[in-house]
Amino acid sequence: MKRAITVITIALILTLAIPLAAHGTNSTGLSFKNIPLLRPDGNSEPELSIGPDGTTVYVALSWTQFFTNTWKAGFGQIPQFQGTIDANLAKNVGGGGDADVDIGSTGTLHVSTLIFFFNPQTRITQLGVSAITCPNADTSNNFSHCTGQIIDTTQSDRQWITSDGPHVYISYHDSGSSTLIHVQRSDDDGFTFHRVADPITGQSGVTGNSTFNNDQGKLIADLFSHNVYTVWASGVSGVQKGTTANFNNIYVTVSPDMGKTWTPHLVFSGPINVALNNVFPALAVDPLSGSLYAGWSDAHHVFISKSTDQGQTWTSPIPVNTSPVNTAVFPWIAARGNTVDYVYYGTSSSSKDDPTAIWNVYMAQSTDSGSHFVQSSVTAHPNHVGVICTNGTGCARGTRNLLDLFQDAIDPRNGLAAIIYTDDTLTTQADGSPLPQVSVAFQTG
Repeated sequence: MKRAITVITIALILTLAIPLAAHGTNSTGLSFKNIPLLRPDGNSEPELSIGPDGTTVYVALSWTQFFTNTWKAGFGQIPQFQGTIDANLAKNVGGGGDADVDIGSTGTLHVSTLIFFFNPQTRITQLGVSAITCPNADTSNNFSHCTGQIIDTTQSDRQWITSDGPHVYISYHDSGSSTLIHVQRSDDDGFTFHRVADPITGQSGVTGNSTFNNDQGKLIADLFSHNVYTVWASGVSGVQKGTTANFNNIYVTVSPDMGKTWTPHLVFSGPINVALNNVFPALAVDPLSGSLYAGWSDAHHVFISKSTDQGQTWTSPIPVNTSPVNTAVFPWIAARGNTVDYVYYGTSSSSKDDPTAIWNVYMAQSTDSGSHFVQSSVTAHPNHVGVICTNGTGCARGTRNLLDLFQDAIDPRNGLAAIIYTDDTLTTQADGSPLPQVSVAFQTG
């Protein structure tokens, strides 16, 4: 979700060199190696993807500039900064609003970022979606081997990218006149795209429940079934349609025909006025079995539900976080075989709005396909202190430094987790306010 533009103009100063450095992490179960990726422009809302050969690409939104920073490394190695992947898409166009990254089964790197169209008088006039393709995940020489294009210019927001062989999919919100989800597909590994059907339009009561009031989570192409899935939180809107909503429902929509048609399935319906979009609902698919895992946060617990019939039916949700984590937000899930790795930001405070809350990164791991989880601390020191606001650009300054999500993935070669998250306790700006940075954590055993 795009960040408030006023934040990006803040000047910064760093009074010391900022090399990459690794440090060990305490854990209540699993062990992790954490590596800060310090940049003078800062970073937040990071994402990662691990390719079939273990190559990992990381992206994060520059905190003070209009672009998306990019790193690359093998699993467990110190990521090497590659540059700004969306800095030169077109004249008077800036990137770094949202981002998502995918290394496909073909080895091609696919990236989509939210872009800004600049005007000298009004500054930003509209938003759009980029599609960047790098054969063989080649990010060398300032991305000279990559192809970048703009595939939508109609006030878009929060895009996601995924692939199944040569078929690449990008979904995004219509943030101008509704919150409908649009999807585009490429059949040539990300070089050209065309619109396919919308997951919400034409779905009867689900459409009415979701047209102006959905929060769209991850889009996933399943290598096992070749279905495409998307997840979202929604709820009946209030009297002022589009300005108030309950977000008490979790839906997963499935397309068995590469986006031509979609069928929604209700995963969970919670009590009215209990929002389940703190922030995005999570979705993962096990590439070895096709099992689906949906997750969400009610601002106290993160929950998980499983489907073994391609999203048609779902198990009753179970809470994942345990003591000392009384409040958990920003869920993300990775799954492979019997392993399910569920990450979240957690605090012992009873509310995410507690100004004294001390937050850390946690991962709960299941080795029995999501039936039981064991929680471990990923970080040795807090990554944030204070309120974590989940109201997007309506948040007060300093309460949204972590923006809206972070991610994990499982290396297909060793079965271990890689996590990329935001930490706003490491560096400061010229005025003394936090300058968020991102760090990666590797499971070491």
